[in-house]
Amino acid sequence: MGEFASCPPEAVKAAEAVCGPVELKQVTDRRGSAVWKATGSAAAVAIKLGTAEAAEATMREASVLEQLPGYTVTVGHTREVVWFVSPWLVGRSTWEMFRVAREDAVGRPGALTAAVDLCRAVADLHSLGWVHGDLQPSHGIHTETGVKLIDFAWSRKVGTTPWSAFRGTMVHLMAPELADWISSGPQPAKTSPAAEVYALAGVLWTCATGSWPLDYRAAGINRQAAGPEGLRDAIATGRLPLARATSWPELQDVLRPVLLSEPADRPSAAGLGDVLAEVAG
Repeated sequence: MGEFASCPPEAVKAAEAVCGPVELKQVTDRRGSAVWKATGSAAAVAIKLGTAEAAEATMREASVLEQLPGYTVTVGHTREVVWFVSPWLVGRSTWEMFRVAREDAVGRPGALTAAVDLCRAVADLHSLGWVHGDLQPSHGIHTETGVKLIDFAWSRKVGTTPWSAFRGTMVHLMAPELADWISSGPQPAKTSPAAEVYALAGVLWTCATGSWPLDYRAAGINRQAAGPEGLRDAIATGRLPLARATSWPELQDVLRPVLLSEPADRPSAAGLGDVLAEVAG
């Protein structure tokens, strides 16, 4: 009953309109944002709740879901909170799809297929004129019908800017030019397809190796002491080296030039997917 007490009754009612009577399981709860899985006899949905500062981000995400083809959402809000209900995606994240490959080369063919699928999902989003803005290893869900992206709070349609200030998300995957814009101004900083391709390559590097792509230690940076802002400022210089360890050269040799190149020289998400498809054979 505690879970129901913390989840808005209106959101539960919206979930039950799709699923029938539901059982709730809380999945996450941090920094004012909470997610439940609501499961009924007819279906399962996700309920996402944003409070305080997270309410604005939740409303932005709901607005994106309302505009993107292939996504459905029911939205509600009160003076204090914003919530939305969307179908529960059945599948594994890209991070999970690479799990066997990180431990044994036998898993690499399947992981490469997952990498290509993620690239094509990002390419499809870009072709619609959208930028996700917060690609992370867990933000692609590999379903039976293809990859579905999640967590659209920092997404924008090119030509629009739905926030007054962008401070960045996962700093380890932030393109140098975006880090520089955030550090130096003026705000609002704007995400771009080129910066997204950098993040995409960084996601795949991280999924393949289990480590972030940049070698902070070689640059003499203490991650804990620097903190997110210090790391962002260092990334903004564009001079941080990539990690030297090469556990999967066939994949890393494709990703390395993407992570080292200037924005104009990076491939598109579709182009990166095509090269990886060739590696996959």
